[in-house]
Amino acid sequence: MRVSKQKAVENRTQILAAAARLFRENGIAATGVDMITRRAGLTHGGLYSHFDSKDAVAAAAILFASRNSARALRRPAERKPAEQGLRETVKQYLSAAHRDARGRGCVLAALGTDIPRQPRAVREAFTIAAQGAFDWIAEWLPDRAASRRQQKAIAAFSTMVGALILARAVSDEALSQLILAVAAKSVVDAAWPARRAHDTQATRPSAGRKGAS
Repeated sequence: MRVSKQKAVENRTQILAAAARLFRENGIAATGVDMITRRAGLTHGGLYSHFDSKDAVAAAAILFASRNSARALRRPAERKPAEQGLRETVKQYLSAAHRDARGRGCVLAALGTDIPRQPRAVREAFTIAAQGAFDWIAEWLPDRAASRRQQKAIAAFSTMVGALILARAVSDEALSQLILAVAAKSVVDAAWPARRAHDTQATRPSAGRKGAS
């Protein structure tokens, strides 16, 4: 029985949504095709009518998840000034809610340690997702030179991903929260170093006040 084009699109989306969540929750190696089809409510034949292999599912699921994550992260920061937009994005990414939503969160943080063991096609999809993340972080940075924005975006997002991985890994809740908070401040301070220097100078006691005390 042939399915309509609309139903085929719906089935493909169900497969990708199921795979993206399971891969992030369990890792790629620990997630079998049977788990994906059960979560999607489809048969093996339904999956293989869209994808040649599990590797093809993994590559497509990474791109699917990264696009959805980017939309979710960018939405609160839309139509806001650059500094406020970056603060909102970083705050949401380095939040306890995002930390605790591994299956729905950033695919780059969830799968980063899995990817080096994956075949080239999966790594290429991950690379595209990473470059996309660097690009949308760069949109919020103040430098006029695109190369400088790109460098700062790589540093900022690498800090964010690393902090999220560590915050999920440690067993101490207070330490986990501290990792998120310190990393968030570091990213924003690095984006506007002149503003940070001005704020530091403004709060530093003057020589006159020191001598009078």
